[in-house]
Amino acid sequence: MEKVRYSDEELQMFKELILEKLEKAKDDYEQLKSAITHSTSNDTEDTSPTFKVLEEGASTLSKEEAGQLAQRQLKFIKSLEAALVRIENKTYGICRETGKLIPKERLMLVPHATLSVEAKNKRK
Repeated sequence: MEKVRYSDEELQMFKELILEKLEKAKDDYEQLKSAITHSTSNDTEDTSPTFKVLEEGASTLSKEEAGQLAQRQLKFIKSLEAALVRIENKTYGICRETGKLIPKERLMLVPHATLSVEAKNKRK
């Protein structure tokens, strides 16, 4: 019989993966936001080595580009949060169109996927 959903253990594994990605995504989002708002100020944030790297990278980004990246990051965060809801509902990893399980390999790479590759290709 074909599996209709992932087991609770598998869902827990995906949840941990998503929470990790979510934390990183939120950090990146905060850094982008502060790169937009603090692009001219040199306050205490300059002492943080990771911020320094981002600041140097971000200084080459226009405010507009940083804004677009921040928007994309926010969309990503929302997708990850929606995936967590699907884990709670035990509907995580089920393709919206085919109703089949999205392969684990795809979910490891794109944990917020709601379409199988098959369904995604049909849309093109």
